[in-house]
Amino acid sequence: MNGAQLFVAALENEGVDRIFALPGEENLDLLEALRTSKIQLILVRHEQAAAFMAATYGRLTGKPGVCLSTLGPGALNLATGAAYALLGAMPMVMITGQKGILSSRQARFQIVDTIAAMKPLTKLSQQVVSGALVPTLVREAFRVATTERPGPVHLELPEDIAGAQCEASPLIPASEAALPAPSESALERAAVLIQNAKKPLLMFGAAASRPRSTEALTKFVQRTRIPFFTTQMGKGTVAGASELYLGTAALSERDYVHNAIERADVIVTIGHDTAEKPPFLMGPSGPQVIHVGYLPAHVEQVYFPQTEVIGDVSTSLKLLGDRLEGRVPNAGALTSLQKGILERIGARATEERFTPQRLVHDIRAVMPEDGVLALDNGMYKIWFARNYRTRMANTLLLDNALATMGAGLPSAMTVSMLHPKRRVMAVCGDGGFMMNSQELETAVRLKLNVVVLVLEDHAYGMIRWKQAVDHFPDFGMTFSNPDFVKYAEAYGAKGHRVAAIGDFKPTLERAFTEGGVHLVVVPIDYSENTRVLVDELKQRLPVE
Repeated sequence: MNGAQLFVAALENEGVDRIFALPGEENLDLLEALRTSKIQLILVRHEQAAAFMAATYGRLTGKPGVCLSTLGPGALNLATGAAYALLGAMPMVMITGQKGILSSRQARFQIVDTIAAMKPLTKLSQQVVSGALVPTLVREAFRVATTERPGPVHLELPEDIAGAQCEASPLIPASEAALPAPSESALERAAVLIQNAKKPLLMFGAAASRPRSTEALTKFVQRTRIPFFTTQMGKGTVAGASELYLGTAALSERDYVHNAIERADVIVTIGHDTAEKPPFLMGPSGPQVIHVGYLPAHVEQVYFPQTEVIGDVSTSLKLLGDRLEGRVPNAGALTSLQKGILERIGARATEERFTPQRLVHDIRAVMPEDGVLALDNGMYKIWFARNYRTRMANTLLLDNALATMGAGLPSAMTVSMLHPKRRVMAVCGDGGFMMNSQELETAVRLKLNVVVLVLEDHAYGMIRWKQAVDHFPDFGMTFSNPDFVKYAEAYGAKGHRVAAIGDFKPTLERAFTEGGVHLVVVPIDYSENTRVLVDELKQRLPVE
């Protein structure tokens, strides 16, 4: 057995079923070991896409997604995906190749210090220097990747270590450490604060979307009857159709949901992660904040909770609910704001124009309860965060931590692999789509069922909007596009251009019904941005 074979055996021991990869010559022994294993190799067209796909796998399953690249330029192309997983708390294991470390015949050709480059972007970055260490290093990598706070780890496997014969060291069995329960004193402090609150409010953040937590969240809302809102990455943790749902904080301040936030005197933040853009800004005056999380809060200028309940979130909510059920006299004090908030958010959703509100409305109509949208990054993300009503956890995947462009299509492809019978759509701007559009070939080759919606405005729309809001002249943000229909067809996908808003929903319905890979391109009218996201938000809802 050589080092590569032992490495693959260790991956199988961790339950790895697929690897997203763009291999090179330094990976050839590992590639051969994978060929004869039970692990599926998913070949991609760019290493960045491999990392986005592996991170999304981790996000949805709770198990580390695995990606593979060669050394040097291939390894460095994983860096954006590493940062995406680190800030988004997605468990991932990155494997990169390297020239031989026992001898070198190519001097420093293609060699960079990948270990050092990855250290700031990972929880662990380490080189495998001996085949005998493989079982230990792989087990530790997977443990670190999944331990709270989850994230990416990196292992570098030099080609001479991969090819060298070694003894078949015993594999280390995987183990799972139970998360601790919160202290009695912390639970009591939180319960007293909530019971004495005049206008309590709940908030569900990014960490609340972990697969193991969602059932406990719904039960906690049902038991306490306290209204709630979510962060962008916390959407779907409790069904958005709930009569206690007050919206999503798509902006940090002055959005409609902030009518409730500003009136609350106690806010219970469940699973909030300050890597996510702030859903509200704490100040010297304002509500008391109770932080319920797996780990203590990172104290920031805009987030410094007065009370914390630390431990397994599901256990914390069960124990806190035991103290609160039927004992929160003012639980529904802010519920009366729901109608006004949601009506204003949903206004103009049926106008006969390609506005963000209308597009979100029509997409919601064709997506079933378990349908999944994977958003890239752009101006439209704010509108989907505000207007799209989720009914299940992890059915609106967006990145509000690194907020990188280019992740939408690879993320949607991973969803389609994991849930081939669900409707899956990638929503991309024309800028972000072109950053990983080559993965259309991968999607077609893998026979995935995915609809790719491209919103075309020939510009980097988010920055162009901020440029206008800050009264700068329109400069440096516009570009031209290829013929997207022909572009899709060149990869073997189906292409559609929608010219009339009335044809939008039927086109999506036909694409989903037919199956396969479809690219649907529509124009988008961003003229609403300033009116709705700047002017109208100055108008406050009347006090109830």
